[in-house]
Amino acid sequence: MKFQDSIDRFYAFLDRPLFPVSRLVLALLVIPLLLTFTAPLWKISMEAPQYPKGLYMDIYTYKLDGGHDGHDITEINELNHYIGMHPIDRAALTDLDWIPFALGLLALLTLRCAAIGNVRALVDLIVLSGYIATFAFARFIYKLWYFGHSMSPDAPIKLEPFTPAIIGKKQVANFAVESWPQLGTIYITVFLAGITGVTAWHLIAGRRAAVRAAKAVAVAA
Repeated sequence: MKFQDSIDRFYAFLDRPLFPVSRLVLALLVIPLLLTFTAPLWKISMEAPQYPKGLYMDIYTYKLDGGHDGHDITEINELNHYIGMHPIDRAALTDLDWIPFALGLLALLTLRCAAIGNVRALVDLIVLSGYIATFAFARFIYKLWYFGHSMSPDAPIKLEPFTPAIIGKKQVANFAVESWPQLGTIYITVFLAGITGVTAWHLIAGRRAAVRAAKAVAVAA
């Protein structure tokens, strides 16, 4: 009976409206989410003695930009050709087709939650946001693994299969390859941290309210 009462109280808690301040915070969190489109998510750079200025490329939510007016991507692909690696281009990064739609969906759901949502909608929002972020990062890791493990056996230069640096620095032949998150990823992190904080606030407040209600029932009995 007590267990059923707890379940009933939990479902009642999920149907409670959000705090007015929470609605304002959620609406403001849409700003960094939309700013994600203006900055790169990730930067991959390569340095070697024959490239003293280095080569780099920036990965945005919807495009791939090469350093030095786009020339670096051409140079990187020429180097990849010699080791049999697939060309790195927009067509190869199919995840950039769905990420903008996923972020747009999160922005709309966040605004909806801010306007008419309850705690249940807030929990749904954080679960969906966590899933999209985790899936996108897992796909990024897979893409890096795929590029380093699907090299042509007929390549002029033979290299052992490898996974490029995901975060940090890694030596590949005579190239020092670095991979680091950029401002776009920070924007997404701010959004995720924000909705996590709002959700935690409501869960803590709901728990305290449940404890007070239980004490009131005990006193009345």
